Amino acid sequence: MLTVERVTKSWGQGEGRQQVLRGVDLTLGAAQSLALTGESGSGKSTLLHLIAGLDHADSGTITVAGQTVMALDDGGRAALRRNTVGVIFQQFNLIPSLNVADNITFQARLAGKPDPDWAAVLTRRLGLDGHTAKYPEQLSGGQQQRVAIGRTLAARPALVLADEPTGNLDEETGERVLDLMLELVGETGTALLMVTHSTRLAARLGQRIHLERGRTLP
Repeated sequence: MLTVERVTKSWGQGEGRQQVLRGVDLTLGAAQSLALTGESGSGKSTLLHLIAGLDHADSGTITVAGQTVMALDDGGRAALRRNTVGVIFQQFNLIPSLNVADNITFQARLAGKPDPDWAAVLTRRLGLDGHTAKYPEQLSGGQQQRVAIGRTLAARPALVLADEPTGNLDEETGERVLDLMLELVGETGTALLMVTHSTRLAARLGQRIHLERGRTLP
């Protein structure tokens, strides 16, 4: 489902140029989960952005579901995110003009995969039943994060990239949300790559890779 080979990425130019990724390698198969850990600034979020086609690697190869990400044009990368890859950002990126119910189903409708029954299951499991008519500005940060997670999972993507998806949630809710994501992995063959600082949550995923000084360590 996902192969990352010798990927490098730098920011800046000239003497101020900073190399963030120095030859990252990882593989992730369908129905597998992987926790990506590392100190702040180690390049974890940068790697997720490269995999999702939101930025360009300097060198190396990233392949998602048989597609070489760097070979795709803007439209191809947008289609990849719409149809194959679901991204859960640290920022919620909810649509202010849509209520909770419509935010959750937005990505699935965009991908042509609306499933009201699955959306209802997600809404209930995420503890959002009583909030479906509310708008993002009426929600707490934790509630907005749960809506963002529901929006991604509603489209049943083949690969989920999650950047600290439980960072704004209390421990109990975070465990419940991770349960839901791991169930999706088991039930649909979805692959899950999750960035987390929590060793407790990382231990629940099938694999773990540590990113240090721009390189992946087992």
